[in-house]
Amino acid sequence: MASATVRNVPLLDDDTIPFGEEDEMRDPSIAAQKYTHPYVTFFHLFFRGAAIVIYVFCGWFSDSFITSFVFVVLFLSADFWTVKNISGRLLVGLRWWNYVDDDGKSHWVFESKNSRINKHEQRIFWLGLILCPLFWGLFFLVALFGLKFKWLLLVMIAIALNAANLYGYIKCNFGANKDLNSAATDFMKTQLFKNAVDMMTKPSTAPPPPTNVRPTGVV
Repeated sequence: MASATVRNVPLLDDDTIPFGEEDEMRDPSIAAQKYTHPYVTFFHLFFRGAAIVIYVFCGWFSDSFITSFVFVVLFLSADFWTVKNISGRLLVGLRWWNYVDDDGKSHWVFESKNSRINKHEQRIFWLGLILCPLFWGLFFLVALFGLKFKWLLLVMIAIALNAANLYGYIKCNFGANKDLNSAATDFMKTQLFKNAVDMMTKPSTAPPPPTNVRPTGVV
């Protein structure tokens, strides 16, 4: 049984820098740059983009399905690890992971830190995280209706890895203990209430009186 929590969790074994203290280790000279983590931003897009490019154009270079399958899975795996452990933490200040306690119970941890986030890197992170699963969803439909079942297996692996990171970071962004459906419902309620208030408080303008109106029967 899994649970989501953000309190009283152990540190990860590879936490050389505690989560949330990355800003203290950053060189102040790069804080004013447009991209504070250019290499992380590049590899955030490179691995997932390379997997899509290889999937689309693999037939131009090799007729072997096994070769294409291996290369696509390798890039998908590298992308999953990079996005989960590096780019999410540095670009948007989010992290999700899992640990098993002494009783053998699995816990899912969704963390969010309050720190300075580069808006350009944040935009690139979420665009890459959302758009790539849409591409794989399109490839799924093409493979399904084209009856290409061996490619369908590869696309399903890609969707699973991309969707796992997407769900994890959306969960971190909306809050670990808040259900996504309730978050969406609260957002809609807020927008409806705001629109209703705007309509009620908006001053009504009366139409101007008619001008140059002749009385009936006057020539």
